[in-house]
Amino acid sequence: MADSSSSLPSLFEKISYKRYFLRAVDFTMLGLLFSLLLYRILHMSQNDNVWVVAFLCESFFTFIWLLITCIKWTPAEHKPYPDRLDERVHELPSVDMFVTTADPVREPPILVVNTVLSLLAVNYPANKLACSPLTYFSLKEASNFAKIWVPFCTKYNVRVRASFRYFLKSVDAKEDSEFSRDWKMTKREYEKLSGKVEDATRDWDADDDFEAFSNTKPNDHSTIVKVVWENKGGVGDEKEVPHFVYVSREKRPNYLHHYKAGAMNFLVRVSGLMTNAPYMLNVDCDMFVNEADVVRQAMCILLQKSKNSINHCAFVQYPQDFYDSNCEELVVLQSHLSRGFAGIQGSIYSGSGCFHTRRVMYGLSVDDLEEDGSPSSVNARKFLDEESLARKFGSSKEIKKSVANALQRKSNSHNILTNFLDEAREVGQCQYESQTSWGKTIGWLYDSTAEDVNTSIDIHSRGWTSSYIYPVQPAFLGCMPPGGPEASATPSSSVGPPLPEAMVQQRRWGTGMLEVLFNKHSPLIGIFSQKLRFRQRLAYIHIFTWGLRSIPELAYCLLPAFCLLHNSALFPKGLCSGISVTLVGMHCLYTLWEFVSLCFRYIHGIPPSHFGG
Repeated sequence: MADSSSSLPSLFEKISYKRYFLRAVDFTMLGLLFSLLLYRILHMSQNDNVWVVAFLCESFFTFIWLLITCIKWTPAEHKPYPDRLDERVHELPSVDMFVTTADPVREPPILVVNTVLSLLAVNYPANKLACSPLTYFSLKEASNFAKIWVPFCTKYNVRVRASFRYFLKSVDAKEDSEFSRDWKMTKREYEKLSGKVEDATRDWDADDDFEAFSNTKPNDHSTIVKVVWENKGGVGDEKEVPHFVYVSREKRPNYLHHYKAGAMNFLVRVSGLMTNAPYMLNVDCDMFVNEADVVRQAMCILLQKSKNSINHCAFVQYPQDFYDSNCEELVVLQSHLSRGFAGIQGSIYSGSGCFHTRRVMYGLSVDDLEEDGSPSSVNARKFLDEESLARKFGSSKEIKKSVANALQRKSNSHNILTNFLDEAREVGQCQYESQTSWGKTIGWLYDSTAEDVNTSIDIHSRGWTSSYIYPVQPAFLGCMPPGGPEASATPSSSVGPPLPEAMVQQRRWGTGMLEVLFNKHSPLIGIFSQKLRFRQRLAYIHIFTWGLRSIPELAYCLLPAFCLLHNSALFPKGLCSGISVTLVGMHCLYTLWEFVSLCFRYIHGIPPSHFGG
């Protein structure tokens, strides 16, 4: 763990941005909105029902702007110093890395392979890493290439560790240099790998290793767990490759499998059996590592000890950046909301590019710990009692043992992975979670299709905080969710899924957030029982009402046409018309300035502090 000596510099710095001018603009617009509402109230009797509809819509807009102002009031982010990690931390902790995927058509194997290769090649001791992807085709070949790619990245300090991105550029080196020869050899091997992956998607021979996949259907098969590669060196030198384990939980037509949340909980259980790393990284299959030090950066936050208390940070979230087009809107959204959340109780978990603390995912709250971070004596029985562990985590003896070790911050770093294959298959059975707390209070939560924000608010409600890192060089890069045929679906293809798929995804997000708004984790309830800070509660309300905004927005857009047809007044007249004109003008200029400045910063890699946050 980290040395807490006050004489040593901190592993990270929390940067809070001063935005006095923007606060004044926010308040001015809020004042104009309230002035418009007051004008409508005073003149309501002189106008028809159009004004009632306009008043209701503008009331909703005012409420949303009030929430946005609360979120953006104290933006912040965390700046890690990974170069200080070695002098502060005597032994780096283990990290389990999860890659989830489900459909080999929409998620091509070569895309998954590049994500996995980038994870295996991060700048972190290989004996401290384990990667568990949820797909098997082509990963055996990828593990062989990783034995070439990982040492190459380490030897030449390659920054971009996704192979397909790295080899897009030619090298600037002498033809006969050692680097040039290694580069050409590595690229040649990658091209062979790509060819084999393409061939595998069309036709592959089912040898003994693929016997488990014979006669299986996507939604009807037994649990499959295979150790693709096991790091038996255990010393972390530059030629080592991390553990590489394939897992696929059992699926049956008559059982709910809970989609991504169910997959993540299965990965947590399997990794708990095999390595039990105290920290876990989850990435989507199309989000590759773009910053080699990403794990070390996150560890700077998670391992920093406070002078007076334990570290209350439950997870570290990175922004979702994209290497293809159509990403500017999301960049602007992340800049405001994520930094705003980070200045209150912490950023929300957005489903990918996030480092989690295993103990927190096992249901621990801040009040359950002593000052040294161990479970308090009062709560030790609640968590470590054999009966309690079985009731919450299931009947597997090895799972109960691994959970007890995790709660006491012990890992299984010296385990032989193949010794736990039977237990891993057991915890992947459909009925294993029955009558347990998985998905209810343990792990990723099930009662919403938006499992990320549902899990996020549960963690914050238990008193934990989170951190947000926005590095100059994006830590993760991926494919933008396609909104049309121009969006990229794979590293080598320019044809994406059709527009309706993107609309289905938007509907799922909106529905999932509304489900959280009205479930037991809702920010509208639990004011006295939850440890959610007031402004964080307002920020979550802003997120969860996202799906409702289309209703007043659509109604307000239709009002001008209706008023023209019926010769009705919509906006104030005379001098008071300046309220509407000023409000619209300020909002347009403000939005344009935010969009242009943030896009300029994003494109040119300028640190956020240069723009005052």
